[in-house]
Amino acid sequence: MSHTKALPLLDPEGQDGRGAAPCCPPLTERPMNAEEAETAARMFKALGDPVRLRLFSAVASHEGGEACVCDISDVGVSQPTVSHHLKKLKEAGLLSSERRGTWVYYRVEPSVLAAMGRLLTASPTV
Repeated sequence: MSHTKALPLLDPEGQDGRGAAPCCPPLTERPMNAEEAETAARMFKALGDPVRLRLFSAVASHEGGEACVCDISDVGVSQPTVSHHLKKLKEAGLLSSERRGTWVYYRVEPSVLAAMGRLLTASPTV
């Protein structure tokens, strides 16, 4: 039995009807509450390892928006270590995967990049 939980980063309907809304308000909008801070911290903790960040970047920038593990595993660590890091990214809700034959394909969860960008984007000054 797994004790991991995917992060509730996005509301699929969005708060304003325009699509997915991030888990948390932009940092410049208001202070985060404890739950929002915990959610954001899990996401950034998963990306806090250089190998995980490289793998996440490789998937996000791969043609077609998804990547076979066979195309992204050259990050200077062994294959079991790559699998471990990809698992951590999946547990954080940042990646999803699909097995096709003997290979596993990874993709960034829909709107994750936009949610992370919105969190870190400063509100425009008036």
